[in-house]
Amino acid sequence: MFRRIGSAVVRHPVWTIVAWLIAAVAIVATAPSLPSTSDESSFLPKSYESIKAADLQEKAFPSAFTPSAIALYQRTDGGKLTAADQQDVARITTELGRKNIDQVQKVVPGQPSEDGRYALTLVQMDSKNAGTPKQADAAKVLREDVKKLAQGTDLEVKLGGSAAQALDQQDSSQRGEALIGIGTFVIILVTLLIIFRAPILAVLPLILIGVVSAIANGLIAYATKLFDLQANSSISSILIVVLFGVGTDYFLFLMFRYRERLRAGDESKQAMVNAVARVGEAIASAAGAVIIAFLALVLSTLGFLKQMGPALAIAVAATLVAGLTLIPAVVSLIGPKVFWPSNSWQQEPENARFAALGRSVQRRPALTAVVSGLVLLVLSLGTFGYKATFDLASGSMPKTKESMVVQDEMQKAYSAGAAAPTDVYLSSTDGESLDKSAFDAYAQKLGAVDGVASARMTQVNKEGTTADFTVTLQYEASTDKAIDAVSRVRDVAHSDAPEGTEALVGGMSSIYKDIDTAVNHDYRTVFPVAALLIMVILGLLLRSVVAPWYLIASVGLGFGATLGATVWIFQDGAGHSGLMFMLPVIMYLFVVAIGTDYNILMIARLREEAREGREPREAASMAIKHAGPTVAAAGVILAATFATMMLAGNSLLTEMGFAVSFGITIAAFVMSMFFTPSLTALIGHAAWWPGHGDRAEPTADAGAGTARMTSGAEREAAANDPAGRRR
Repeated sequence: MFRRIGSAVVRHPVWTIVAWLIAAVAIVATAPSLPSTSDESSFLPKSYESIKAADLQEKAFPSAFTPSAIALYQRTDGGKLTAADQQDVARITTELGRKNIDQVQKVVPGQPSEDGRYALTLVQMDSKNAGTPKQADAAKVLREDVKKLAQGTDLEVKLGGSAAQALDQQDSSQRGEALIGIGTFVIILVTLLIIFRAPILAVLPLILIGVVSAIANGLIAYATKLFDLQANSSISSILIVVLFGVGTDYFLFLMFRYRERLRAGDESKQAMVNAVARVGEAIASAAGAVIIAFLALVLSTLGFLKQMGPALAIAVAATLVAGLTLIPAVVSLIGPKVFWPSNSWQQEPENARFAALGRSVQRRPALTAVVSGLVLLVLSLGTFGYKATFDLASGSMPKTKESMVVQDEMQKAYSAGAAAPTDVYLSSTDGESLDKSAFDAYAQKLGAVDGVASARMTQVNKEGTTADFTVTLQYEASTDKAIDAVSRVRDVAHSDAPEGTEALVGGMSSIYKDIDTAVNHDYRTVFPVAALLIMVILGLLLRSVVAPWYLIASVGLGFGATLGATVWIFQDGAGHSGLMFMLPVIMYLFVVAIGTDYNILMIARLREEAREGREPREAASMAIKHAGPTVAAAGVILAATFATMMLAGNSLLTEMGFAVSFGITIAAFVMSMFFTPSLTALIGHAAWWPGHGDRAEPTADAGAGTARMTSGAEREAAANDPAGRRR
């Protein structure tokens, strides 16, 4: 099949390129805009308690005041607010309310801090647009206006709250995307120049993947709208790295094999056909493993991950098609001039270092397997210290952003949970009015829960069927202590609800609690499904039921080593309270799926060498010698491109960038270079049971009348020579 694809593309390269360009223009011109939100509650399905509570709040208290933005005032000299300062705060609050800013529904004064040094203005916005660009735009206007109104006073004012966080997150995301894009571009360009010493080859993948990126983003926008998926600003940064990192990997897989065929004496166009035929199956299998692993995310309960899975799968699928059609078409047009001005491609390199590595694996496969396995096991020990953190807003932007400064200052000036209180909604089950005489006792029970600073009944709906109890926790909403406390609040709220009533607990800490539950569900569902599907891909590629088991075990160890190292560096080393809650899921899929690429490339080459008549240990040695440079180059580029995410300046992308780049390094330089070949060499022919895919094929020798074994190169030459002559 892959030979037919290669032949068709090479015969019609211009039409192939034109088809891609037409598709790019059509898709980009007609694709809808990609929506985005930073509202954590939108990540959860309606079945979770925190979402039920939010829906009840909208029905029972449609005009309830929930601040989306908070203006925090303090004196420029840091002292207590004077009477004149308080008058200025009141004036600013009043004038801000008169401006009729889009999305702003109500502006009211807040409570001053107990130490008298801080005052607040609370701004309510349309809850239907929470976390959207509309509210970010409104926050920008609010921030500018409140600072203008404070000019000429002794007050310093900062704007925080969820709307301001959406604005700062948007700005941080744009800056991060720019840095990631530039870093990715530079790394790929420089690395390819070092590898090939050919400017055309260095620039070509960037141009071609740029076309693929435009098409992929358009297709993702279509899918997002068609299936009503949830978009998030962080996906754009991840897409850049996936498209350019994976695209460059497939480009390298193809170009290394194209160069090898040219050195073997193939004519230029036939060399490309043979390259696609030889490496096409490995690229397709590698991409298939990645696509299936990403699609496993649709089983997630989190909207953010549900959208990320199909988006990344679409990106990789587009890259796969480009790797088998667009890249071969363009390179076949250029021919060997693509390597200009270097002439080194004409000589077969000794690959001395990789040959030496191969010989060491051949001589001591057991020692190699044990040592590399122990490295992975030791690093995996760090996973036992893993803790999750759920504050996506502060995790996706630097602490120096204004909204983050407000959040930190409010935690010091007020009760840590005051900025995001928990609400307990008590409703009658029979539609009758609630017994108000039970409110005080119920509030006292809620207030007595460990971790609660205060609890009071704040409002009853006009029908008298639902009461809102505001519970202020002692801890900031996203901390582990707050999540544990809200779990205890739920227990008391449910068990001690008066007869004939039921309680629902809402608020940010309740949302984080449900996200924690959802993520744990995803660990139990997504991980095994993704692993099983990748094993199926490996089994189909290798025609074996043995090899997939130890291959998936090796990438599982790679995942454990990656998570353990990330815990040690960021939690124990940098002092982070925990890692972002979705990191293990993303890390698992990237490290297991993309890391499997290198295992597939290495094991496919090992099988190819075995089919040429070599015994398992020698085949492992030759596979490392020939595939090692490709894996090393691809691993360095992909790890470096993911590492550019650390330039974004926020903890989420910093942790993600390190974890995935480290995991890919482990996959390329430990798993595929040592662990997998050494295990395959040790297991021997049994690794390919029941298909015996490593056995050479006997062919009849017309001259001698005897059976002989032909090498892969000989079979390929014979297939291309009508007379059956060797080249």
